[in-house]
Amino acid sequence: MENNLNFYKNIAKNNLPLTELLKDENLFSNVPSNWSVVVTDIENSTVAVNKGRHNDVNLSATGSIITVLNTLKSNNSSVKIPYFFGGDGSTFIVPNAVLEPILIALNKYSQHIFTTLKLQLRVGHLEVEKVYANHIKLKITKLKHNEYLTTPVILGNGLKYAERVIKDRFEATKIQSKDDSDLNLDGMQCRWDEIYPNQSDKKVVCLLVDCNDENIQAKIYGIIMREIDFIFGNLEKRNPISALKLKLNTSLATIRKEMKVKIGKYKVTYLISNWFMTLFGTFYFKFFQAGKLYKYRVTQLSDTIMLDGFLNTVISGTDEQVSRLKILLDHLEANHKIIYGIHITHASIMSCYIEDKEKKHIHFVDGTEGGYTSAAIMFKDKMKKLQNEKL
Repeated sequence: MENNLNFYKNIAKNNLPLTELLKDENLFSNVPSNWSVVVTDIENSTVAVNKGRHNDVNLSATGSIITVLNTLKSNNSSVKIPYFFGGDGSTFIVPNAVLEPILIALNKYSQHIFTTLKLQLRVGHLEVEKVYANHIKLKITKLKHNEYLTTPVILGNGLKYAERVIKDRFEATKIQSKDDSDLNLDGMQCRWDEIYPNQSDKKVVCLLVDCNDENIQAKIYGIIMREIDFIFGNLEKRNPISALKLKLNTSLATIRKEMKVKIGKYKVTYLISNWFMTLFGTFYFKFFQAGKLYKYRVTQLSDTIMLDGFLNTVISGTDEQVSRLKILLDHLEANHKIIYGIHITHASIMSCYIEDKEKKHIHFVDGTEGGYTSAAIMFKDKMKKLQNEKL
């Protein structure tokens, strides 16, 4: 069974619109049964967001992705895995052969986050074979959005099922050690300021949609994506991240927070050297051609759409455009095809994993004031209401 270690790596990149991809299920493959779903989740993230700590929650979720990718790099760099950023947590699909070092690293990271930020990052996993034992689908492919960015696309309720099972049995990670010596958060950066849309009349929209019927999931998400394309324009036009509005936050407080999460202690050399680098960066991005190219790549490598069984996307648009989209969403919801949550805010926030400054960096996008987490609150309220109506 070792021969499917490269299962995800070997999936072809589909260079076609998402709406077209969703029409052809033959482009998707079943995830191997000897892989596992790994989930991280910030406990009581809603409370933290309500206290104004959405940046801490966001950064903690990003750090779990960085922890896993760096662990893979040091253990078996040839293995590539799909992962999904969720604002207050993250989800991975990993071969069982590398599951143990990943769980060890995540539990150590969880302890680190509790020590540094007093947030409880819960960690859990479920084998894919247990998903299939319940006759639930978990199919995957890759979508090439542009020259730089390719992301995984999931069909079926496999991840949703796994996350539900894992979250039902989460236990707080026991604090065993404050030794962070082998914690690897290299590449973590969070120095972009709040990013406003490129037009003053636009807002940032965080949308979360669930079509639970596996038989019509691809069709329904395709309908919604076609409407989004029609109303807001293509991925480029509706991208909330524009090079024009990208601005570094040069405050010492921002670097101090990054330092705290990344290395877990106060280090004056880190603070000063990175502050000077950030100050230089403001000139580099403004006056140097290489700096302008990097900012363009950031817009291309910003992860603003995710299909993991849910449809999650961050877009920019006007109130009128949002109202037009809601007509379709409300219609589909009234006909019991979907349940959705939406959060509309003034700007985006971004946390980053910089492997190298050329093409190997990824930028996780969320909205301010909780973003995806706030959209999920609306979604969960609707779910509870629906369940109560059935009682």
